[in-house]
Amino acid sequence: MQIRPYQANDEAAVIALWQECGLVRPWNDPQRDIQRKLSEQPELFLVGVDGARLVATIMAGFDGHRGWAYYLAVAGTHRHRSYGSLLMRRVEDLLVQRGCPKLSLLVRSSNLEVIAFYEKLGYAQDDVVSLGRRLIHDQ
Repeated sequence: MQIRPYQANDEAAVIALWQECGLVRPWNDPQRDIQRKLSEQPELFLVGVDGARLVATIMAGFDGHRGWAYYLAVAGTHRHRSYGSLLMRRVEDLLVQRGCPKLSLLVRSSNLEVIAFYEKLGYAQDDVVSLGRRLIHDQ
């Protein structure tokens, strides 16, 4: 797998991958999420390609205090090849280069397989409660 920055012609393949992986929710328009990411640190939106096929994605960001990772996705046909781990390590390296002291991410509590994946990479559950408030409604 080759890792490279997102390109404008990747949009349809990225959205299809996110749909395949169950990452799209009615309250998050994926096209708007992509456009928002491209307006802030677009170099931290990475894709993985196998030949001509886009098979993996990750979005990351750094606000000066914490780094965050979102939309880690790997096509079902390309899982168990360490592609997710490779993307996470690339993002970690990019964030360390920016002076980021900690990388955080959110996983749905019911997604035990993904929690186990992150635990294998050295991530641990923080003793926090995630709170959120929608400021802009996409739907």
